[in-house]
Amino acid sequence: MKKRHGGLLYYRQHVFFCTNERADGRRCCQQQDARALRDYAKQRIKALGLAGPGGVRINTAGCMDRCEEGPVLVVYPEGIWYTYVDREDIDEILEQHIVGGRPVERLRLDRD
Repeated sequence: MKKRHGGLLYYRQHVFFCTNERADGRRCCQQQDARALRDYAKQRIKALGLAGPGGVRINTAGCMDRCEEGPVLVVYPEGIWYTYVDREDIDEILEQHIVGGRPVERLRLDRD
């Protein structure tokens, strides 16, 4: 059973950032500053007033096995995967997808 808060799902959306760091030298998301950009996304969600129950949760994830395409993040419940480079990409994902409900096609990994 899904946990609900005040009649709503506890969080409307989860944004999982891969912050994996591989010790063997293979490409990984953390080599591309994934933790810092996750922290930035968390600050932006708070500034937009979207954090907390009924809103959006920015999450840290271990390896999601897509580091070669990364850095990567995935938005649930939609299951939309993105790659990103900088704060501007994070802003675009948050403003267009999270706030506006429209996926950012140019940053999507899985396109139909």
